[in-house]
Amino acid sequence: MRVNPISMGIFYFVMGLIFIYLAINSAREGLFTFPTILLMLFATFDIGVAIRMFLLSKKVKDQNKKK
Repeated sequence: MRVNPISMGIFYFVMGLIFIYLAINSAREGLFTFPTILLMLFATFDIGVAIRMFLLSKKVKDQNKKK
């Protein structure tokens, strides 16, 4: 079973948004607490992976057009 990069990108982007939301709610206790920083790191990683998945999808689509 092959997974489409667009669907994986959407999944990671949504997960990044959820982690951003959780980090904002966690920041009420203090901005530089361990849970807040950890949630921001997870959000950054997930959104970065989502961007890479979208770029991979575009690259594959462009290569398929050349053939």
